[in-house]
Amino acid sequence: MPERDNTRKSFRIRKVIINALPFIPAALVFLFIRLADQKSDLVETYYSERFYPLIAKVLSSVSKHFPFSLWDLFLTMSVLLIIGGLILVIFGKLKFWWYGLRVAQYLAVLYSVFYIVWGFNYFRPAIETRLGWTKPVADVNGFLSILDSVIVQTNLSYDSVTVSDYSAIDKLIEDSFLKNSGKIGIQYPNGTRRPKPMLFSSFIAKVGISGYFGPFFNEVHLNSSLLPMDYAFSLAHEKSHQFGITNEAEANLLAFIVCTTSDDKRLQYSGNLFLLLYFLDDASHLKNYHDYVKKIDKQVINDLRYRRGYYERLDNKTLDNAQSAVYNTYLKANHIEAGVKNYNQVVALVISWYKNRSK
Repeated sequence: MPERDNTRKSFRIRKVIINALPFIPAALVFLFIRLADQKSDLVETYYSERFYPLIAKVLSSVSKHFPFSLWDLFLTMSVLLIIGGLILVIFGKLKFWWYGLRVAQYLAVLYSVFYIVWGFNYFRPAIETRLGWTKPVADVNGFLSILDSVIVQTNLSYDSVTVSDYSAIDKLIEDSFLKNSGKIGIQYPNGTRRPKPMLFSSFIAKVGISGYFGPFFNEVHLNSSLLPMDYAFSLAHEKSHQFGITNEAEANLLAFIVCTTSDDKRLQYSGNLFLLLYFLDDASHLKNYHDYVKKIDKQVINDLRYRRGYYERLDNKTLDNAQSAVYNTYLKANHIEAGVKNYNQVVALVISWYKNRSK
């Protein structure tokens, strides 16, 4: 009997250890996150510049061979399994504690993998620190001067884009990333970036998502409902995330630089148009706002009106607000204090870029 009791006790201990295994790396990752939050220079040196590029190369070398999104497929299967398990619990086919433990283990593994394969980039120093920029003093006249420049460049770069241009645009964006890699502080090639459509583009369009980067398989995704005029900037933005840029404003900045420094007007127009939207949003409270709007060419105004109407028709306010609230919480939990407002902070970064680009 004592021997049998010892066997049972040993079995229970092993079972506890096995059940606890997924939580051990999650706990270690949590501790490293607390450290990373205080030691951004170490994150940059050892993770962003050394470890992540290797991860990106390995994962993208596999995912590039699949024309569809591996993450969308994986996520769909995961949701179906979780729902299926819950149904079995409701009908008494599974014990609730067993189901709850397995879901917790699964989430712990995803948490660990997310930060290991990409998420620690959230704790990098700000791009102005990485590139050694001097932060300019807030200046309304300086802002208006750049707004003027953006309007002029948008008017001059006006061009039309069709879906048939997408393949050429992808190549041109890659060329521009390579050309600008030293200026924007990225390591090129950093793996492979194959644009993929979202599995549920129509539904995702209702919540206002034009694209996203899937870190688990190092995949760049774009919404099939995206307007052609937005394609180049959105693609460059998501590719910036693949280069380890987690901050949304920084990804917007890189997309703007990559698009507007290209010799191709399709990229220039997409980059200038997006930036114009952000600058106009920041200028909307100024008394002479409409004087600047009048400087925009009619063909650009027509594009802006068509764009607004198109996305308003796709948008579902309830779903969009819910998605924004969730993503706002996610960003704030990952060192992006401004939350979803971080996108608009690209204006300040572009002003910094204008002031520092001659250095």
